[in-house]
Amino acid sequence: MDIEDKVEEFNNISIHKNRVHRILVHSYLFFFVSFLVGLLLDFIFPLIVFENLAILSTGFVFLVFGTFLIIWSQKSSHKLKVDNSKKEMFFCGPYRYTRTPTHFGLFFLMFGFGILANALFLIIISVISFVVTKLVFIKKEEEVLTLKYGDSYIEYKKAVKF
Repeated sequence: MDIEDKVEEFNNISIHKNRVHRILVHSYLFFFVSFLVGLLLDFIFPLIVFENLAILSTGFVFLVFGTFLIIWSQKSSHKLKVDNSKKEMFFCGPYRYTRTPTHFGLFFLMFGFGILANALFLIIISVISFVVTKLVFIKKEEEVLTLKYGDSYIEYKKAVKF
């Protein structure tokens, strides 16, 4: 069975219609729960990590960049045309640089807040949650997108590595 047959079979099964959105919701929820766990750990075990104002201001830069990246990726994703299944349709906004700009934005938000709040556990958990999200949720999402869009998405994955 070649990829085109798999794409046709996938499109005929209505249960998978919104599967990508469910995966994304679970990954965003994982980030949120991780954030809360990090805050709780930093509340229970407060540790001062950074005392330099320049490092703390770097956290603010990460926070602003993460916010910008999330807004930009959400606005760009609404411009995707589902009926156009060419590789070029995926290259809009931040999607031309990374396949998961919203997840990078969430990481930068969480990491930046951790630096700004001087919260060691939040910084550590932000890195761990980003890695887990990439290995678990994004892997599943890309499998679904490959089935949905076929060779177009495979070519896009080859062109955009992150």
